[in-house]
Amino acid sequence: MSRPFAVARVAQPGLVHLTSTAVLGIVMLALAMLFAGSHMAAAHEFKVGDLEIEHPWSRATPAGAKVAGGYLIITNTGGEPDRLVSIVSEISEKAEVHEMAVKDGVMTMRRVEGGVEIPAGGKAELSPGAYHLMFMGLKQQPKEGESFSATLTFEKAGSIDVKFSVEAIGSAGEH
Repeated sequence: MSRPFAVARVAQPGLVHLTSTAVLGIVMLALAMLFAGSHMAAAHEFKVGDLEIEHPWSRATPAGAKVAGGYLIITNTGGEPDRLVSIVSEISEKAEVHEMAVKDGVMTMRRVEGGVEIPAGGKAELSPGAYHLMFMGLKQQPKEGESFSATLTFEKAGSIDVKFSVEAIGSAGEH
């Protein structure tokens, strides 16, 4: 006798047979999860002109911190270079592109005059310990699990609003 809601039956101890309804349900759930996962991943990528901005993120900051870093990857699919020239953020009084370097065992961080070039057919990766964004004069603390808005302005492609996901203090930006 067939039951419309029967999911499985036990043929012998330790062996379970799934009904076709159960198999169909499992397949539908797997497809729904796959679609939801791909949609969420795509939701954190942005495009302006020939530029693709991937996974803008920041680290949570301790109470009282006055600065935060911002990181992302910019890919240029076009035939001409472009340049990230400025950034404005809702969480800080100002934001700049910075470069961190270590020379003779001494770490230095400085503002990058003129912004960062994104080569034609190439990419620029802004990451901890290298080129990065510096949000200064924080108006609010970035908190893990939240996000904040910023506007990136490029020399040729123009401006685009992006969302920075806030990861844990000390995060390496796994996404």
